[in-house]
Amino acid sequence: MKVLVTGTEGYLGCLFAPLLLERGHEVTAVDTGFYKVGWLYNGTQSTAKTLTKDIRHITLEDLQGMDAVVHMAELSNDPTGQLAPHITYEINHKGSVRLAELAKQAGVRRFVYMSSCSVYGVATEGDVTEESPINPQTAYAECKALVERDVKPMADDDFSPTFMRNATAFGASPRMRFDIVLNNLAGLAWTTKEIKMTSDGTPWRPLVHALDIAKALICVLEAPRDVVHNQIFNVGDTANNYRVKEVAEIVAETFPGCELSFGSQGADNRSYRVSFEKINTQLPGFKCEWDARRGAQQLYNVFKQIDMTKEDFESRGFTRLKQLEYLIRTQQIDKDFFWSK
Repeated sequence: MKVLVTGTEGYLGCLFAPLLLERGHEVTAVDTGFYKVGWLYNGTQSTAKTLTKDIRHITLEDLQGMDAVVHMAELSNDPTGQLAPHITYEINHKGSVRLAELAKQAGVRRFVYMSSCSVYGVATEGDVTEESPINPQTAYAECKALVERDVKPMADDDFSPTFMRNATAFGASPRMRFDIVLNNLAGLAWTTKEIKMTSDGTPWRPLVHALDIAKALICVLEAPRDVVHNQIFNVGDTANNYRVKEVAEIVAETFPGCELSFGSQGADNRSYRVSFEKINTQLPGFKCEWDARRGAQQLYNVFKQIDMTKEDFESRGFTRLKQLEYLIRTQQIDKDFFWSK
């Protein structure tokens, strides 16, 4: 299968593209290169041929001959989305819908979109499913919902979209991110031997390892069309719903000598438990291999092996907001987040 993958130099993409290559697929990678500075360790055996290109500049010609598109490249996470909400909508909503339209026009038969469980926002009644009402609380989450809304009607006999609502990712990646909850807590535990929670940690979050997300994507691409056609899948495992305080406790127990303390109830009201029954019963070959404890141990082993420093942990290359603020401040990207000429 010929697959065009956007965002291959990101946290998830740099793990996913090599796995596709290993399975014999022909991969064309696309990435704008905002996060090239972030490389924590050498953890991939192969890389795909990469077009250095903003998704807003992808052309019909780039998509000709492709069997599938896996679209991962957007401004990721809530703080980044709030940095410039209007640009977030231009890239994450309009740019993603345009890419789907071009893919359909080019005759690409499968389009896999990386959505997010963050579309559920605040959910108070039980485990939310793919059929539950959505309640996005941020520009980032709202754009995910808008792309789902606008791409679903494009589905027909020749164009088959699938929407992957990922739980909050965790785990080691060469293009590491320390701005997601478990990875951040692990970095603090390693560099300071202390986790000082500013909240009481009671909100619920579903977690999923980066490699399990990659596995889900491969299962979707290789599944019979009728199984995945115009379907939404929550990506994760119901057993991996955790209160944030439980994640902190797991990390503190995994990193020797780490002290843990909690604050009062935080201002962030997002809390949701998610059901992952659909993906685990309907998507052939999918089952999560990682939980928070195994992921924390993986991070501890990586940090120990590379002798990770506090400077590494705090580097702008591993926090999306810091890197974008740097690129803006140094005028390497312009007000529309295009590379300056």
